[in-house]
Amino acid sequence: MPNIKSSVRDVKTTAIRNAQNRSIKSDLKTAVKKFEGLLAENKSAEAADFFKSVASTIDKAVSKGVIHKNTAARQKSRLASNLSSAQA
Repeated sequence: MPNIKSSVRDVKTTAIRNAQNRSIKSDLKTAVKKFEGLLAENKSAEAADFFKSVASTIDKAVSKGVIHKNTAARQKSRLASNLSSAQA
């Protein structure tokens, strides 16, 4: 534990941000896994509806600064590609 007052505050702030980021990442991973599960079960119609929710979750993670915008674009592109190949 630091002795300097500002460093003590920094440790607390870092812990709070870490918890928030971990929560957002967890929600993101859960949504992606649920989407991939729908595709694996050949439920293309449900997956197509759920894709909007997954894309929204990814965009929220970008807006919070948890993931980079190019990472989000890559993830959404791959999920959309998987969806289109499952529907074909």
